[in-house]
Amino acid sequence: MRPTRASLVQAEDPGQSGRGAAPLGLVLGVLAAFAAFSGCRTAGQKIADSALSGKPACETAALQAPDAGAVRPAEFTTPAGSEGAAAPGAESPDGPLRLPDPAERGEVVDAPPPRRLGVEALVAEAIASHPRVGAARARYAAASWRPVQARSLEDPLLSNNFFPISDHALQTAGGRAGNTLSVSQKYPWPEKRDTRAAIASREAQMAAARLRAVELEIEELVRLAYYELWFADRAIRIGERNREIAAELVHLAEARNAAGGSRQDVLRAAVQVDNLDNRLIELRQQKALAQADLAALLRRPDAAGIEPSESVDCDAAIADRDALFAAAVGCNPELIEARWAASRDRQQQRLACLAKRPDFVVGAAWQTITESDAVSPVANGHDNVSLSVGVTLPIWRDRIDAGIREASASAAASSRDYHAKRDDALREIRRIDEQIEAAKEQLRLYEERFAPRAKQALELAAADYRGRLVGFGEVTDGFSEVLLVELQAARVEATLCGLVAQLRRAVGCDLLPPAEGERGSM
Repeated sequence: MRPTRASLVQAEDPGQSGRGAAPLGLVLGVLAAFAAFSGCRTAGQKIADSALSGKPACETAALQAPDAGAVRPAEFTTPAGSEGAAAPGAESPDGPLRLPDPAERGEVVDAPPPRRLGVEALVAEAIASHPRVGAARARYAAASWRPVQARSLEDPLLSNNFFPISDHALQTAGGRAGNTLSVSQKYPWPEKRDTRAAIASREAQMAAARLRAVELEIEELVRLAYYELWFADRAIRIGERNREIAAELVHLAEARNAAGGSRQDVLRAAVQVDNLDNRLIELRQQKALAQADLAALLRRPDAAGIEPSESVDCDAAIADRDALFAAAVGCNPELIEARWAASRDRQQQRLACLAKRPDFVVGAAWQTITESDAVSPVANGHDNVSLSVGVTLPIWRDRIDAGIREASASAAASSRDYHAKRDDALREIRRIDEQIEAAKEQLRLYEERFAPRAKQALELAAADYRGRLVGFGEVTDGFSEVLLVELQAARVEATLCGLVAQLRRAVGCDLLPPAEGERGSM
């Protein structure tokens, strides 16, 4: 309950004669009323009041999201449902009963084929569950509350002065002074509060940019691990298919040996099969490592069920380099953070200049006067009420000028940092774009020239071997060339996808070229 003036005056009525000594009950009553007014209660009372009124207590306020009035950049919205969502596969106590698995009863059940996942689903899962993203999101939420605090006034000061020994109390013409209850409030120069709020708002925008940077980093890591997994899976399928071809070469060499050929050809064909078996062991290990990397990024207990799609499409059209540069200036989170940092430092420079302006203090006081033990012959016991106005004097010019120079130097440094980061970002985009173009040309070369010619050479060598025109070495060389070309083509395609993922992080947004209408309006 908020204290009223009547409740404060009730302990000592000016019209009564018993208001001489400064009562300790009045002091305790004022302190208790102020404690109740300021909400200084126990944790149990706060939780109970929170449960009754629906308002969050201090114990749970840290879990609340900023309200709509807090500073929230539109370009950095947090994904809905990413916080507090139930874990995949978690059972609800109100849901249906879980039926026992047939495998738990000892029954033989055919394992379903692994479900192949696309990279976009894995990226969304990693961003929603990765702890680094959650930490960055929490820091952004914390920064979103700071503008309100920066714009707020300081707490008013409530004080109570009294004389514990009545003989030593202050004597006035109206009587002996008792308690003096005063309250004061500091009011900064009006522009200072707005400038502090502007600084806090820009720091919140910087936190949002750092959140986006972490999301892009996790997305890049997931994509790189996924494309490495895709390559290992694709190489395994290539190796298994070529192992069947090698087994046919063994049958071909055995048939040639049965017709009077050399036993050495059979052994050389068997060595090709053994080499492929060894290569498949290495590729399966490589796939398991890539699955482990993805499981760690997805925070899954094991890598079971993480299978890539059979094909990837990374050869889509990408915007030209000038469009990528323009997109990076507006989307790259590091550049966005640097721009907000420069704007924040300019506001800090403005705040340093406002240090030349004074601050104000306004107060009011109420002093009780009693006729008891008064020495004045005209004592009437009328209370005193006073108002006070104060102003700070910014006279230490050396300190103020040093603060202005410091803020100006910081603003200049942050501006140059932005230009340096922009140059680094554009240089990185240029390098990645060149590598993407080279990878595309290599991929077309493998698909349109190397692969068809290597397969045709192997077919001709096998036909000539059957006709006893060439030796078995020509066949094995052609077989090794086909396997090498297919593996290199898969590696180049995986590398191309990885480069596109790196370019996406460097730019910060979509890489698609503008539509025809948009291109004409640019």
